Amino acid sequence: MKYTKLSIVCICLSFFIFQSNGLAANFGQEYTLSGKTMGTYFTIKFITAKKPSLPLWKARVDKRLEEINKKLSMYDPKSELSLFNNQKTGTPVKVSADFYDTMLTAKKLYDMTDGSWDGTVKPLVDLWGFGTKKSIHKIPEPDKIALALSKTGFHHIDIKGQHTLLKTADITLDLGSIAKGYGVDALARLFTSSGIHDVLVEIGGELYGSGTNKKGKPWSVGISEPEKQFSNQNLYKIIRLNNHAIATSGNYRNFFEINKKTYSHIIDPKTGFPVDNQIVSASVISKDCTFADGLATALMVMDVQKAIALVNSLEDTECMIIQKKTTKFISHTSDNFDRFVVK
Repeated sequence: MKYTKLSIVCICLSFFIFQSNGLAANFGQEYTLSGKTMGTYFTIKFITAKKPSLPLWKARVDKRLEEINKKLSMYDPKSELSLFNNQKTGTPVKVSADFYDTMLTAKKLYDMTDGSWDGTVKPLVDLWGFGTKKSIHKIPEPDKIALALSKTGFHHIDIKGQHTLLKTADITLDLGSIAKGYGVDALARLFTSSGIHDVLVEIGGELYGSGTNKKGKPWSVGISEPEKQFSNQNLYKIIRLNNHAIATSGNYRNFFEINKKTYSHIIDPKTGFPVDNQIVSASVISKDCTFADGLATALMVMDVQKAIALVNSLEDTECMIIQKKTTKFISHTSDNFDRFVVK
């Protein structure tokens, strides 16, 4: 099932996995699993001293990802998310732990970003031609934007106790901007709960690194420059992950141009228009990949200084926001982002 940032086809910044130089070796053997999920690919590297059954682990991973797809997919008409969207307004709905936990993170993101992250912007994304419907790539009429805006607002979802949700308006929920992060967290827990603590999980560019690599050092991943062409990509930063996640949102590969003006797929939930703040990518490091995934999307929408101030106020969370001014990349980082950077 496809999952994309705000229901749009978005290719995140490329990540490259490195083995850091070091003297303290991890004496286990490294194994790799990979496959397809959520319209993209996943890779898992893990280290264990005991020889594992790779087919058994692959089956466990596939089963867990299938469970998440059946709950959070916008593309499956029978998924728990789709059933919730079709539920009548004002009717309480009992949901699974996966769905409920994701919604708790969603509400946290919506509240702390003052609505810059909003999982109900699908009508706007579709209107601008970036959604699940046919691409139209034209500037919508003001009355149509106003109508789409009237059908949005995460505050119209009441998150109650005992895994119960309730819609107070006819809105459409889309968790695509945090679903990959949730999948990463779920797979990381699958391994660590089984006693394998040295593991790196990646789904479509969102990652979580636990423990160390085979050199006994924190897992290292590289962030590429946010260039439109894959052939032009260079390495921008190398990041160390030790019991942390990193997620990136970018707008430099999904856009259209009219009269030499670029319209990106990142929609401002408040105005109904694509953002125009020169931000081309935002990366977030945090303890939780679900949270990092959604926050990276929100930072694409926010004013840079307000975004940095927000991240600086959060515990165990750092960010890097890249703007492109003329032909130059300018990076803005939170106070302690550099402690994750390989010099």
